[in-house]
Amino acid sequence: MPDLPEVLFVCVHNAGRSQMAAALLDHHAAGRVHVRSAGSAPAESINPAVVTVMEELGLDLTREFPKPLTTEAVQAADVVVTMGCGDACPVFPGKRYLDWQLDDPAGKTVDEVRPIRDEIDTRVRELLDELVPAGNDIGQQQSERGRGYSVP
Repeated sequence: MPDLPEVLFVCVHNAGRSQMAAALLDHHAAGRVHVRSAGSAPAESINPAVVTVMEELGLDLTREFPKPLTTEAVQAADVVVTMGCGDACPVFPGKRYLDWQLDDPAGKTVDEVRPIRDEIDTRVRELLDELVPAGNDIGQQQSERGRGYSVP
C-alpha cells in the first residue's frame, strides 16, 4: 500500500491555528492523510477558546498539547502549511510550502475565534481535495501539486 500524504501545520505557539487545522484535516481526511502540527515556540497549553469552538464541531482537543517544531517533522512532511511561524520554519528543497495568513486566536473570545476556525476549515477542505482527489488512487494523488510553492 502506498504511503499516505503527510501534512504538517505550523504556527508560533501550536495552541490555536495549527491545532485547529490538524484536527479538521484529520477529521475530514478520515485516515487518507497523515497529519501533524507543531509550533516554533510552543505554548504551555491549547487556547481554551480554540478547544471550545472545536467542541462545537464534535472535535475534542482536550487531550492535545502544543508540540515543538522539529527538523524531522518538516523532513517527513509532503506539505508544510505555515500560519505565522515567521522565519523559524526550516525550508527544505522539494517540499511544498503553503503560507496561510490567518488571525491568531490568542486573546480572542469564542465568538472571535469561530470565523478563524471556519476559514481554516475551508482551506483544509480545499487542501484535502488537492491531496486526495475523488476517483484517484493514492499514487496519483501524491503526484498532484495544486497551489503552493516548492523549494527547488
